[in-house]
Amino acid sequence: MKKKLLVLMVLLLCVTGCTKQLKDADNKLVKNEETGQTLTKNILCQPEEEETIKKYNETLENARKTYQEQLEKKEITQKQYDKKMASLVDISTLPKCGEFSVTDSGYEGIWTTIFVKPLAWLILKIGGLVKNYGASVVIITILIRLCMYPITKKTALQSERMNEVKPELERLEKKYKNKTDQQSMVMKSQETMLLYKKYGINPISGCVFAFIQIPLFFAFYEALNRLPAIFEGKFLGLELGTTAGTAILNGKVYYLLVVVLVVLVTYFSMKLNKTASMDASQESTMKMMTNMMIVMISIASFTISTSITLYWITNSTFTIVQNLLVKRRKADVKVI
Repeated sequence: MKKKLLVLMVLLLCVTGCTKQLKDADNKLVKNEETGQTLTKNILCQPEEEETIKKYNETLENARKTYQEQLEKKEITQKQYDKKMASLVDISTLPKCGEFSVTDSGYEGIWTTIFVKPLAWLILKIGGLVKNYGASVVIITILIRLCMYPITKKTALQSERMNEVKPELERLEKKYKNKTDQQSMVMKSQETMLLYKKYGINPISGCVFAFIQIPLFFAFYEALNRLPAIFEGKFLGLELGTTAGTAILNGKVYYLLVVVLVVLVTYFSMKLNKTASMDASQESTMKMMTNMMIVMISIASFTISTSITLYWITNSTFTIVQNLLVKRRKADVKVI
């Protein structure tokens, strides 16, 4: 089941569009000098900042001139010239962000049509209502998690039940220790499944949220990167389009707080999701993988935009609060 879901998501991502970076005629990335963010080629709506508009227009005009010269010098064919010209971005043909519709820019594949554009439209609409696109990201993340609460609550309960069944699983391990024949393995498997049934544990359901979370993260990642209103905006004094690494290099050391928050919420959300039903070797392996993931996320938090880290912090904080509530309610039930 897990493999089928993973293959399905990979196929979905492979056959549909994704964020494309803006490059000049020399194939060099075009960046916003102030924020350090690489500009997105396939943006969904028009930017508003003069400097950003200037960058897009300069890139367009320079590319047109370069391709025209290449065609005249016969360095490229007419077919290649037409293809290059068709790939250029003319922001004047795009709708304003406040007027963006999910049907704008034509069909770009199942992924973009079902996930990215509706999410981008929602971010823009709520951002327009609350007058801040960073706040919009926070609100939408919370709304999505509230809608998913019945599923994620079950995942949290599964974790708690796995902790409860641990003593019996340990006894089962001792019972079949050093027994490697097929009959013993079958019996051990059957008894394990009976224990899962007794405690109402479904091993597969615990993975459902993880498979929902992955496409959600990438949908947010693409939607935020394709909206100029996001990478031109600010939230609590933080530029949504910049990265912590670029900001720190520019003397804005307080962006370290963003990295610290990402590390803390990641650590505690993983810690609360940890189950006690693993043996010593499994626990050691899981601990090593968790530490590696935290290190990787810590490094990544320096290189991804503040808007993405804002989503990550909000989402992980919701997970922490939810798991704490589940644990508290179970404790109250036991006391009663």
